[in-house]
Amino acid sequence: MYKLNVNNREFAIEFLANEPNTAIINGQRVELNLVEEKRGSYHLIKNFRSYTAEVVKADGVEKKFEIQINGNAYSLALKDKHDELLLQLGLDNLNSKKINEIKAPMPGLVIEARVKVGDVVKKGGAVIVLEAMKMENILKSPSDGVVKKITVEKGAVVEKNQVLVIFE
Repeated sequence: MYKLNVNNREFAIEFLANEPNTAIINGQRVELNLVEEKRGSYHLIKNFRSYTAEVVKADGVEKKFEIQINGNAYSLALKDKHDELLLQLGLDNLNSKKINEIKAPMPGLVIEARVKVGDVVKKGGAVIVLEAMKMENILKSPSDGVVKKITVEKGAVVEKNQVLVIFE
């Protein structure tokens, strides 16, 4: 059993093992036929009606997707029985723990700080450039936040696991 949220509307979906092209959606039997035409583009037949579906954005880890069906945009979030169990146990946000600091992943030399105290950074934004083993490594923000403190300056030699930047 899966729960699918489509544009803030919930659907309960069960795929029937003995009938591969059949699903029960919100208690209603639905005939489905899905064929991938090219990567990310599908042809779907649901109850003898034809649809063109295209995956615009996919986050398999978060199980969130943006798709277009016949030109209409939809946001999807999928939960399976394991996600539901984690939710019931109150363990559904273990992976969303906010990380408040960036540590040096290896010994190296600070080439550049690309942020300053007070800057708002987005997850994945460049924060520090660290040279290690004659290679420049761009250390990126692990989450959204505001730079509270930069503990190193350009030219500083750092050790592995040394705190470089602290976020609020």
